[in-house]
Amino acid sequence: QVQLVESGGGLVQAGGSLRLSCAASGSFYSINAMGWYRQAPGKQRELVAGVNSGDDSTHIADSVKGRFTISRDNAKNTVWLQMNSLKPEDTAVYYCHADTLIVVDGDRRYLEVWGQGTLVTISS
Repeated sequence: QVQLVESGGGLVQAGGSLRLSCAASGSFYSINAMGWYRQAPGKQRELVAGVNSGDDSTHIADSVKGRFTISRDNAKNTVWLQMNSLKPEDTAVYYCHADTLIVVDGDRRYLEVWGQGTLVTISS
């Protein structure tokens, strides 16, 4: 089992900042990409930012580019999302996501893991 535990959500005013963190724990062979998705009421879940383990390359959605930064500590299996200049349209439940490899009966298998979600609310 692999678990992702998120923290850092909350209520802030527009223009403020929040930092989300996500720590992976459990039994796994490796963690590859980690990232953050969000889902606003009535909308589909969308990728906000992601980071690869091999080269630490990142992807940032256009809607948050220049305001959000993703970082990762591979040794701690932790990823952070720094969110600055927050806007009311950033209000959503933010989910941590990880692409992992686990070992089952001696074979490595891909396992996609999601966190429980943390609510971010931006007031105008």
